[in-house]
Amino acid sequence: MSENDAKYLGEGIAKCVTLTSLNLNLSDNRIGENGAKYLGEGIAKCITLTSLNLFLSSNTIGENGAKYLGDGIAKCVTLTSLNLDLRDNRIGENGAKYLGEGIAKCVTLTSLKLNLYLNTIGKNGAKYLGEGIAKCVTLTSLNLGLYDNTIGENGAKYLGEGIAKYATLTSLDLHLSCNSIGENGAKYLGEGIAKCITLTSLNLFLSSNTIGENGAKYLGDGIAKCATLTSLDLHLSGNTIGKNGAKYLGEGIAKCVTLTSLKLDLSGNSIGENGAKYLGEGIAKCVTLTSLNLNLYGNTIGENGNRIIK
Repeated sequence: MSENDAKYLGEGIAKCVTLTSLNLNLSDNRIGENGAKYLGEGIAKCITLTSLNLFLSSNTIGENGAKYLGDGIAKCVTLTSLNLDLRDNRIGENGAKYLGEGIAKCVTLTSLKLNLYLNTIGKNGAKYLGEGIAKCVTLTSLNLGLYDNTIGENGAKYLGEGIAKYATLTSLDLHLSCNSIGENGAKYLGEGIAKCITLTSLNLFLSSNTIGENGAKYLGDGIAKCATLTSLDLHLSGNTIGKNGAKYLGEGIAKCVTLTSLKLDLSGNSIGENGAKYLGEGIAKCVTLTSLNLNLYGNTIGENGNRIIK
């Protein structure tokens, strides 16, 4: 598909003025920034939309394309559900800024899913997104995919501050693996999550971020405040949390007494036998669990640690 084809689509969409739901999958089509412009202009005319699902991964739209889309989305002021997949589009921090500004205008959103994997948005891009999303005060479900975007600890700080404002959230999915957030970044995220006291579902993907045992402590402290959680999915592989980090996580999980589903990936963290013991003690407090998935691959827990977990 060329940018001209996207132009024809945009013009067609613009005439559907009574649309309430739009699902558009144009991933891997090389529409470029001009194609994104035409689509943004078309979407802007659909002022009665309540649901928008837009899949444009791998289209090289760049920061200008992100701006055109952000401008278009900003006109859809009745949106309650937005699913935007812009993976691998080189939007950078400015593109994230434009998207954040557009999303900020959608003040009736209850569900937001934003996938920006591999876009090099950096810490400033994370800041702009956090600020924009924070304006969506009616959100109950947030899914944010920023895998491998070099946001660092400051980017995690901005996101944590934004998350702290989502007082009505019941479901939170954060995909921040491979972002070098470190222990301080984990601290900021933990503090933000702690404010989301109405959460029932939390999925946190922070693999390969070097958070260490202190980062695990901050996350454990945050999770402990989410007293209404029924589902917890925590991916912390390759973070060198050690036995103490496992202890802190176990203590946090132990406070989630309403959990029915727990998935925990701590592979490659050198928690050892004692770390397995601490986890086992914490999980044992979750007496309402009906589903448990535990990945401790590459942790040298030994026979004793394996027996404790069982």
